[in-house]
Amino acid sequence: MLRLDNQLCFALVTAARNVVSIYRPILEPLGLTHPQYLVMLALWEDSPRSLRDLADALALEPATLSPLVKRLESQGLVTRARSGADERVLDVGLTLEGAGLRTRALEVPGRVMAVTGMDAAEIARLRDALTRFSGRMPVVPS
Repeated sequence: MLRLDNQLCFALVTAARNVVSIYRPILEPLGLTHPQYLVMLALWEDSPRSLRDLADALALEPATLSPLVKRLESQGLVTRARSGADERVLDVGLTLEGAGLRTRALEVPGRVMAVTGMDAAEIARLRDALTRFSGRMPVVPS
């Protein structure tokens, strides 16, 4: 049971690292890193949205997300502005360029399928199988 190859944690960590390396050359022409791509995906679904809401959607801490958003802002893809309703809230929205980048990003899933040799149904099954591990898990007492 304690063989490295038997460990779920090892399979997930190595798979995550490999997924990022698959996406890197696909996202490079878009000028995005993998974490930036995830931010843009969330904003293409709903924009503008608060930094807190965006962080929750991405399962990140706002302090981790802030540098990503600042970098996207410096690239001209997003805007950051204090909410008119509550000055404590930072709203993140898409620029016209950021919204337009979505059209170019439509090719990303197909390119990922081509590289992995998986079709959309296989990728959906794998994604769904990982759902239990994608959120906060309860702590198991030792």
